[in-house]
Amino acid sequence: MRKLILALALAGTALSSSAVAAEKLKIGTEGAYQPFNFVDSSGKIGGFDVEIGLALCERMKVECEVVAQDWDGIIPGLLAKKYDMIIASMFITEERKKQVAFTNPYYLAAMTHAAPKGAGISAFSNEALQGKVIGAQSGTTQADYIAAVYPDAEIKLYPTQDEANLDMVNGRLDLQVGDMLPLLDWVTKNDDGKGCCELVGEPITDKKFVGDGVGIAVRQEDNEMREKLNKALDEIRADGTYKKINDKYFTIDVYTMK
Repeated sequence: MRKLILALALAGTALSSSAVAAEKLKIGTEGAYQPFNFVDSSGKIGGFDVEIGLALCERMKVECEVVAQDWDGIIPGLLAKKYDMIIASMFITEERKKQVAFTNPYYLAAMTHAAPKGAGISAFSNEALQGKVIGAQSGTTQADYIAAVYPDAEIKLYPTQDEANLDMVNGRLDLQVGDMLPLLDWVTKNDDGKGCCELVGEPITDKKFVGDGVGIAVRQEDNEMREKLNKALDEIRADGTYKKINDKYFTIDVYTMK
């Protein structure tokens, strides 16, 4: 009888493991943050975040589907189980750790200022920028930064980074704060960005706002998945898969920022 019970228990464990292995996981991303995540002309979601996520899924031998979600609702969507992980250039911060768990960083991060060309902005203090119109994407650490550092500025927040960029092109922003790599991409590769704007000032690296890098967010109870993602990340770094994806989008290794 004991042998029979043991055999049934082992069989149940095997079935459970098979179900997990066969399960289709969902990746939540924004789809409006070039070159990290965006929707192309065919309606397909792509970008660095997405390709890294799919490479991790392949390494973990699970099928994954990518789901687009507006940034403001991206953590609530994870907690509501609309998807199983967030891969959307999310800074690892203490505030976010109260709601979700993070993997190890899959790239490092800094923020920066962008301004219209010829604006002459060279001082970045509350006093120097008093009354200026400063923008950022809502619900981001960039929005937290401008609220904390420039309380006497006129602050404008936008649902997406593209909308902030558009207002700057149209002369409705004196300055904006954004993630350094997307803004660098915008002012060097995008026709509107190249024509209107430039990065100004030093990179913003205060850990209070940029945290410990950019990680994949999972629900706090999903520790096993977090560990598997960390292992898969180490493997794609070691075998060159990460570098191949990185070099498609950037001229530096964003994992080390060198």
